[in-house]
Amino acid sequence: MRLTRQTNYAIRILMYCAANDGRLSRIPEIAQAYTVSELFLFKILQPLVEHELVTTVRGRNGGVKLGRPAAEITLFDVVRVTEESFAMAECFENDAADCPLIDSCALNAALRQALGAFFDVLESHTIADLIKDRPMMRDLLKIDATTGHAIAN
Repeated sequence: MRLTRQTNYAIRILMYCAANDGRLSRIPEIAQAYTVSELFLFKILQPLVEHELVTTVRGRNGGVKLGRPAAEITLFDVVRVTEESFAMAECFENDAADCPLIDSCALNAALRQALGAFFDVLESHTIADLIKDRPMMRDLLKIDATTGHAIAN
């Protein structure tokens, strides 16, 4: 299974916000830290806001921050809202009724078990897990520890 670029950067947005210790993070700064377009991050932000993984503050001094503590946001929470399909094979899709083996296929059962294990692992890791014990995270993301803003190059 391969996760989309959208999921990858959704997790990175959350990591950035978590590393910023509850301060507001600005999309231009996050985009700069990850060398990705602001427009792409704004697109990714929408499902994160809808599912309350992040909250936004509008205005000149606005930005984004985690919608709940990083220790309460699992990777599965993110994947569930950013991925469109978890179909590992054609028989996982809605029109699988065409397959005469659908009710007795060992492959389908094995793939469902594998997908379940994948979800279990994602459920066992939080955004906090991804940044804890990583003292260089602020430096790598170029976040000023005092202001919470990106450090100018």
